[in-house]
Amino acid sequence: VDGTSLVQEFSDEIEKMLGSKMNVSLLDVFFHFSQFDYFNSMLINTMDEEGNYIELGGEFPLEENEHFNKLSVNTLMSDIQVPTNVYNKDPDILNGVYMSEALNDVFISNFQKDPTLTWQYFGSSTGFFRLYPGIKWTPDSNGVVAFDCRNRNWYIQAATSPKDIIIVVDVSGSMKGLKLTIAKHTINTILDTLGENDFVNIIAYTDYVRYVEPCFKGTLVQADLDNREHFKLLVEELQVKGEGKVKKAMKESFRVLNEVSINGSLCNQAIMLITDGAMEDFQSVFEEFNWPDKKVRVFTYLIGRDMTFAENVKWIACNNKGYYTHINTLADVQENVMEYLHVLSRPMVINHDHDIIWTEAYMDSSLLLMTTVAMPVFSKKKETLSHGILLGVVGTDVPLLEVMMLAPRYKLGAHGYAFVITNNGYILAHPDLRPLYKDGKKLKPKPNYNSVDLSEAEWEDTEEILRTAMVKGETGTLTLDVKTTVDKGKRPLFLKNDYFYTTINDTPFSFGMVLTRGHGEYMFFGNVSVEEGLHDLQQPDLTIADGWTYCETDIDPHHRKLTQFQAVLRYLTGKEPDLECDEILLQQTLFDAVVTAPLEAYWTALMLTGDGVEDGVETAFLGTRSGLMRVTRYAGIEKRKGNKFLTKADKENLFTVDHFPIWYRLAAENKPGQFLYYVPDDDINKSKHFYDYVFSLVALYDYQAMCKNSHHHSSGARPLLSVGVFSTNPHWSAVSNPHRQKKVESMVPCNTEYPGFIYDTTIRETNSIIKCGRCQKMFVLQQIMNSNLVMLVVQADCDCSRQFAPITLTPKEVKYILHISPNSSWFCHPNTYYLFHSPPVVCDKERPYSCMHVLQQLKSAF
Repeated sequence: VDGTSLVQEFSDEIEKMLGSKMNVSLLDVFFHFSQFDYFNSMLINTMDEEGNYIELGGEFPLEENEHFNKLSVNTLMSDIQVPTNVYNKDPDILNGVYMSEALNDVFISNFQKDPTLTWQYFGSSTGFFRLYPGIKWTPDSNGVVAFDCRNRNWYIQAATSPKDIIIVVDVSGSMKGLKLTIAKHTINTILDTLGENDFVNIIAYTDYVRYVEPCFKGTLVQADLDNREHFKLLVEELQVKGEGKVKKAMKESFRVLNEVSINGSLCNQAIMLITDGAMEDFQSVFEEFNWPDKKVRVFTYLIGRDMTFAENVKWIACNNKGYYTHINTLADVQENVMEYLHVLSRPMVINHDHDIIWTEAYMDSSLLLMTTVAMPVFSKKKETLSHGILLGVVGTDVPLLEVMMLAPRYKLGAHGYAFVITNNGYILAHPDLRPLYKDGKKLKPKPNYNSVDLSEAEWEDTEEILRTAMVKGETGTLTLDVKTTVDKGKRPLFLKNDYFYTTINDTPFSFGMVLTRGHGEYMFFGNVSVEEGLHDLQQPDLTIADGWTYCETDIDPHHRKLTQFQAVLRYLTGKEPDLECDEILLQQTLFDAVVTAPLEAYWTALMLTGDGVEDGVETAFLGTRSGLMRVTRYAGIEKRKGNKFLTKADKENLFTVDHFPIWYRLAAENKPGQFLYYVPDDDINKSKHFYDYVFSLVALYDYQAMCKNSHHHSSGARPLLSVGVFSTNPHWSAVSNPHRQKKVESMVPCNTEYPGFIYDTTIRETNSIIKCGRCQKMFVLQQIMNSNLVMLVVQADCDCSRQFAPITLTPKEVKYILHISPNSSWFCHPNTYYLFHSPPVVCDKERPYSCMHVLQQLKSAF
């Protein structure tokens, strides 16, 4: 396998696929007057007491559709969603719905040309959301629809370019009570409009200036989810006192933005001033720092009913290319904050800079990971062209599973995999990305699921060589010795991995893939005739990986109900010659079917003679790299101990899009000619005493863990058996849940460290004495040849089970560690949470903030 050419091949395929989705957004949209249909997604198919459809409702046929996650949709029509806080018959809404009706035909035409498309939509700057295909929108339990398309990341990113923003908030005594509550809500709403490509800081002022986060003094930090949430917690603690002096705060804000600009930032720059009035002489600040170029826009938000200083606040905005708004109540916040986006979008609109944007990963209502491609739509009317009027943003969703299926598993081998990251280093798709956690019986998205850094999955890359190169969009290779795990992190493997990476053109993404040294470097090819292969492929014991793409069944709607096995048979028999199939994979599958056919006959003979059943064999099975499996059952499901093994529910032991089966991966690393014994269920006890003799402890890390926010009691473990056979993987000997934990109220993201155990194959036999108070007994550990088992024999003279605590495999939380160096930036490890952005803050005694002072601040901040 030539990894360098293969990574380019995969990248080109992904680029081609994403390009086709991107072309959907490249609409030269002309809104024009047409037949006016306004189907409100909340009201469709709703009748009044007299049996008539209510206004804005009407008859809107819905039909369950496999392609749209079995939701009931209308593929012949889009409909309109309006958030509860926007009047659905506002003249601007009616006008926009009326003029955007032409998009119906565009959406339908797109879907006909590319049936793999999912949701297409237009988010209007007035607040309505046109969605295709049309659906019935369900409000929350309070009857409220909070979804506002203008708050979504795809809308904000497409409507504006990257931003450097400083939020300046007045916390003087006059801001007490409701004013402070409104001000806090305004700050949080502004933070919600920022994304990974933006940088931000917050300054609070009275008669002096202070940063809400002292660690971020004098700089800007990336507006990722962690930092935004951190700011929100600090904003909640703000209290009022003293007299407001806006001049000092503005000076500090201009100083920071100017320094960032000097260091090379090309972002839009803005100051958001939140106050109930400005009394002092502040004109000199703008003359000194912002005029005549006015590179920094100033947006002002006047809080409260008092209009005494309204003219001053308005003057600040209007003389610095900003926008002035007056916020009376909490209900006014959302609409007024959104105005700044329209102002920042004007230069883009006037200059016709309508860049395509791609978002980070996000989860839809079906808990599927998506990315969005979107672009702004602006008015082309001659009379308003110079005004830079943004009409909205058009976009479409791309399932990330569809992207990753373009790098098929069979080409990567048992331990190989592919992944995609954003230009910020965040994972878009990776087999080790775990975006969900269990809350009781429900699966929920983790709070930070879409801001997981590549270094948190590829944590063996301690120097971040891979991450840095990929973020820069470079093409190259890297070899790493890695500790990887299988079976939900319980079984460690030592591998040498070759990483290949390159950029995906016309996107902010980079693509990477891994091939494991040894068997991962090679593929086995063989030829058989289709007729010969078809005969063996249709044996009753044979299946193929239904999650893999042998044939593309999503292009033609008539093929969507076919399983992969059915599609392959129909294609090979000539019944569906128009199916697009992977010829290489089909060739390998046919070859594997022929080569493994004799085993099926052998297993059947055992079943007929009864030898298999008498020997205690329940199931005989095999798997090949093409995803082919043969399974023969020797016992009915009611008699099988492993009644879940190799069923559809047993994902870990089947071929899936994300991984090869556990037993396949373990066997691939096993010595040739040696039997591998694998126990799927951890139902035997363990004792640290014996493990010290034959196992080495390995530290493993999970940077995507969820930790409980309270302590729990645990139950003890059962005693060891006197004589038994133990696997060389100690996790076989683990109690399934030795620490019975009480139900918790909440979980929070955290980093954890947990132990892994590696069997020392050089130890063939060992023995020792166990002392239990006045009693002692001997034990012997002996390796069972040509297997991964050891036999333990213990003298049964006395019971020592209470003398030894069982091995605890419970992960322990790892706290952040601050690294200090005289010549480098301060940062937290792991470096997904940077304390400082630019300029770097170093440990320098000549600075006003001594090292000890900064450490004290960090202690209080974290």
